[in-house]
This record gives sequence, C-alpha cells and structure tokens, in this order.
Amino acid sequence: MPLAGFLILGLAGARLSKNAVSRIGIGTVGLSALLTIIIGIQFISYPAPHKAIVCTLWTWMNVAGFKPEIAFYLDALSLVFIFVISFVGFLIHMYSSEFMKEDEGYSRFFGYMNLFVGSMLILVMADNLLLMYLGWEGVGLCSYLLIGFWYKDPANGYAARKAFIMTRVGDAALAVGLFILFTQLGTLEIQSVLQYATRNWEIGSSLAVITAALLLGGAVGKSAQLPLQTWLPDAMAGPTPVSALIHAATMVTAGVYLIARMNVLFSLAPVIQTAVAVIGAITLLMAGFSALTQVDIKRVLAYSTISQIGYMFLALGVGAWSAAIFHFMIHAFFKALLFLGAGAIIITLHHEHNMFKMGGLKKQLPVVFWTFLIGSASLAALPLITAGFYSKDSILWFAWSAENGNFWLWLAGLFGAFITGIYTFRMVFITFFGASKASITHRPGKYITIPLLVLAILSVIGGFLEVPKTLGHITLFSDIMHSVLPAVQLVSESPGEELLLQVLSAIVALSGILAAYLLFFKHREFTERITRKTPITLFKNFLYSGWGFDRLYDWLFVTPLVRIAQINKSDLLDLIYSGLARLAVKLNAILGLTQNGRLRWYAMGFAIGAVITLTIVVWL
Repeated sequence: MPLAGFLILGLAGARLSKNAVSRIGIGTVGLSALLTIIIGIQFISYPAPHKAIVCTLWTWMNVAGFKPEIAFYLDALSLVFIFVISFVGFLIHMYSSEFMKEDEGYSRFFGYMNLFVGSMLILVMADNLLLMYLGWEGVGLCSYLLIGFWYKDPANGYAARKAFIMTRVGDAALAVGLFILFTQLGTLEIQSVLQYATRNWEIGSSLAVITAALLLGGAVGKSAQLPLQTWLPDAMAGPTPVSALIHAATMVTAGVYLIARMNVLFSLAPVIQTAVAVIGAITLLMAGFSALTQVDIKRVLAYSTISQIGYMFLALGVGAWSAAIFHFMIHAFFKALLFLGAGAIIITLHHEHNMFKMGGLKKQLPVVFWTFLIGSASLAALPLITAGFYSKDSILWFAWSAENGNFWLWLAGLFGAFITGIYTFRMVFITFFGASKASITHRPGKYITIPLLVLAILSVIGGFLEVPKTLGHITLFSDIMHSVLPAVQLVSESPGEELLLQVLSAIVALSGILAAYLLFFKHREFTERITRKTPITLFKNFLYSGWGFDRLYDWLFVTPLVRIAQINKSDLLDLIYSGLARLAVKLNAILGLTQNGRLRWYAMGFAIGAVITLTIVVWL
C-alpha cells in the first residue's frame, strides 16, 4: 500500500491539492498499520505449527538454476518489525502533514516517505536474501532523497551523499556475503540458507566466520555502528519527520533485523558474534559521550540512537536475541516521540535547533513538555514506570548472566545507562527550564499533538509486555518470539542476583538523572564556567566532533581520493572523450550556420547547391 501511494504521488502528486496528497500519503500507511494489527491478532491466535506463513507472488528471474522469487515470509520477528514500521510510520506521516504544510515540495516529501516505508516492509518481509537486498538498497536510496530533501542548501546535499556513500561501504560487504552464501549453499532463500549452513558448516568454520563478518559489515553500515557511524549525526540535515522515521522505524534498525534474522549463521561464528557485542558496547559508550557535548537538540538524539542501537548489538552479541528485538520496539516508541517532540519545538521557535537558545518552554508548550519528559524518562530507563527500564534492564541482565556475556560487557552497558541519564536530562533541563530565550510563534496543532500523546502512552505501557521474574514475570513478548529466535543460554539464573543487579541499574539510572539536575539545572553557571577551561574545552570539542572520526576519514580516504581524481582528470581516456565532445560542438556550430535565419545565407546555400548538382549532372 505505501508503494501504491508512492506511485500515485509520483505520477500525479504535482497536480493534487495538499489535502489529497496528505490523505494518500497518510492513508496508505494507515491502512498498512490497520491490516498489520488485524493480521497480528490472527497470527498470535494461530496454533504453534502455523507460526510462519509464506506468500509467493511470482518468480523474479530464472537464470542457470538461480531462481529467486518475489515471496514474503511472515513470522513473529517480521510481525514485530512490520508493526513498528507501519504503526509508528503512520504516526510520523500524520505528524508530517502539519509539520511540512508550508513546504513547496509537499507531494514529493510524502512520495519519498511512502517509498521509504514500502522499502522497509519489503526488507523485513522478504523470503529470500536477494529480495531483502532490494528493500535494503531501497531504504538507502530513500535516506539519500530525504536527508537531502532541502537540496538547495549545499550542506544538505553533502550530508545526503555522505550517508549514501558510507552505507554503500557496508552494502558492498553484504553483497559479497550473499555471493558466498549462494555459491556455497546454492540458495538465497532465508530458511534454506539457515538449514544448509547448520548442516554443511561446523561451528567456527572459516566460511561461516567470513560470511558472518561480511553480513556484520552490512549491519554496522546501515545501523551506524563503529566504524561506520559518522553519517548518522549529519543525517539531521533532513526534515525532522525524516529523522524520526530513519531513527525509530526504518533504516538504522535494518542491521539489527539482519543479524537477528540470520542468528543461526552468527551462532556458527562465535568470534563474530562476540565482535557484535564488543562493537555494540564500544559504540554505546562513544556515542553517549558525544551526546553529552552537543548543542543541536536533534544531534543529541542522533548520537542517542547510535548508542541505543549499540545496546541492541550488545544483546545480539551475547545471544539475547529476543531482548534485542524488545528494545528495538520500545526504542522506536520513545525515540520517535523525542524526535517529533523536538520537531514541535523547532517549528514553534522559527526553526531554531540550538538548545541553549531555547529555555523556559515548560509553560509555553505543556503538551510537548510532558510527552517529551515521558520519552526522556523512558530513554533514561527510569525504574519501574517506563518501558525503557524493562527493555534495557533485560539487556543488562543477559550481558551479565548469558553464556556469551561477561563482566566487561555488563559494565559497559551499566556505565552507558549512567551517561544516558545525564545527556537525556541535560537536554530536558536546558530546553524546558530556566529563563526563556525565545518566544514561540504558534502552538502545535492536533496532527502534531496526537502522535505525541499516543507514543507517550506506548513509551510507558510497552514495557509491561516483558517483565522479569523478580517484578512479576510477564513473558508475552518472549513467548511470541520463541518460535523464531532461540532462547539465550544462561550461566546464572539466580533471582536474588538478578534483583540485586536490577536495583544497581536503577540506582545508576537515577544517579545519571541526578547528575544532570546538579550540573545543568542546579549549578548550571558553575558547569558552564568550568567547561571554558582549556583542557576541558579541548576534550569537549574532541567528543563534540564524534571522537575525530570524520577528520580521520577525511585524512585517510577523502583527501587522497580527491587529489588522485584531480591528477587523473585529464588522462588519455578523458582526452579522447573530451576531444569527441569538442568535435561534436564544432560540427554543430558549422551546421548551425545553415539555420541562422538570414535570407542571404539561404540564397547562397541554394546557389552553391545548384552549382554542385549541375556539376555532378554534367560530369556524370
């Protein structure tokens, strides 16, 4: 349905009114969400043997035994993803109808957004890896189109190119991985690949390790994990609804889906699975520290997304597959809420992004404040009452108790929770409290506030789908996922130990919030004075720049490539083609003389032609 919406808007959008455009753009995604809910209810009520449904439409191609199909596969894992994509995507589309109403590219925006949702649905429902790769590249294309949506500003075009090129690095690795899977296993049908891999490859075999490493390369590119994380903060150049869609419901979660879907393959390569956990642990800390120093409210949330995806990678790496997907769903709720809340602030303050030019918005924007506060509390894992606490606590517990977990992974996750509390409530205190530095132009309308309220509710109640034994033992989510994802192998299952760690993580989360209160509300002037000191300022700038990765990549890759291109721009092959082009231009100029509109030139042309014709007749 979103693809149908894209086609309608692409072909006729320029001739439609804004009301018609929004109805098509929102309606197609809304119908997808409604169908997802209906199908989901039916799916959950099915008996266990029917927990996977395949819908084959047609054969895509048939070449030398390679016969991929346009086929879709529905199981518990894809069901969770299509629910988040369609339902959260619907709320973002509704929000966009008001946020983008003054934009001249209104129909183009909704067309791209529909294509984005459609591509992501193809990715998560594909029955084979080639069809999944089609959706994978589709979301990459849409990210380029939407990040650079306001293309008249060169900086936006640069950010779009950066996202496109950096994710292509990971995509190339994934493509090579798919070649290996086909040549070694003879198929790209996902379920067959997982069965044949288990049958043909031993645990730790070189082929399993190489293939899993290549798939991990694709995942870190799409999900903005170390070392391909630098594109995501710059992706904030696009409109705020785009940021919400990329961060919450679509592109950056594609890597998480890929690893979870191919969990059998990663289990056959323990060293790569451990690498997934280590990459997640390092990334969540690095991104968290960078978020502490940002002044643009959207860049704080961008680094936060990198950090929270790091938690998902940590869970995947220790074998807590279900916990990773649970955190993906909860993160979609509160991160979409935070981005949409930030967008509501931005449009009411003349498109101001700098938090330090805001302040005092608690009373001016009460609905935005309370919903943003709920989203922030869930991100900071406020104990017991927020969904983020239950999803993040599950990851921390498995990082400690799982067979593949260890003390250092758990400590990284715990310290990351402390940092999360600080940067999240730093954002809240600076933006909503203190003296007002700007006046609002208008209050958000219902199409902005309704999505905020719905997402705020989900950011609270969503966590109660999965409650640990020590707090009530509700296992609705893991029971649904059990038919698809293997259970985590635990070393320790002590309820007392789990409760102790939960209390400790709750204290750490609250300590982060308290630290933010003391540093950025109670003693804000002292904090600002301290950070002006040279050593602290230098370190702050280092973190602000994303640990210097952009500068490093410019030095290693961008500058040498540009210089080589400049040297090579006039090589022999270019001279041949540029010479042909210049010859064509000169010949065109000569021919142009015969069509210059001057009568005497035409008369002379007739005379010369007559002479030539008569000469030929006489001599022949």
